[in-house]
Amino acid sequence: MNKVKALISGVALSVAMATSALAAGVEINASSTGLALQGYDPVAYFTVGEPTPGNWKITATHNDALYRFASEENKAQFEKNPEAYLPEYGGYCAFGAAMGFKFDGDPTLWKIVDDKLYLNLAKDIQTRWEGDIPGFIEKADSNWDGIADKDPADLQAQ
Repeated sequence: MNKVKALISGVALSVAMATSALAAGVEINASSTGLALQGYDPVAYFTVGEPTPGNWKITATHNDALYRFASEENKAQFEKNPEAYLPEYGGYCAFGAAMGFKFDGDPTLWKIVDDKLYLNLAKDIQTRWEGDIPGFIEKADSNWDGIADKDPADLQAQ
């Protein structure tokens, strides 16, 4: 019986370590397994001009986050210059960052401004953000340094 317990404990520890090794830090909006952009292809926003689901077989890891791509070409473009395709504020809601919070960014609610990808939480939030994009980007850029390494829940508790 002790061998079974030891085996189960060892497997659980291995899974926990593997999961934490894949999980991105709090500065990136990713799932518990480290999947960023809910599996959408970051390059496709710029090349196709719309949210495009990535293929689970075509992936790349950047800053401990896993990104999926619709094609090998998109993956190669990303690997050459990931910073050109990553969403601003780690993929968190751009309006939320302007307000000093970290809310999920919905990959289907997006906008490219000055060659940078921005996501928002909800359609009404995006509409509000679009009312003063330069002003909200300025506020979000200013806030981001102070909130990037904070857990989203800790920011809401303040």
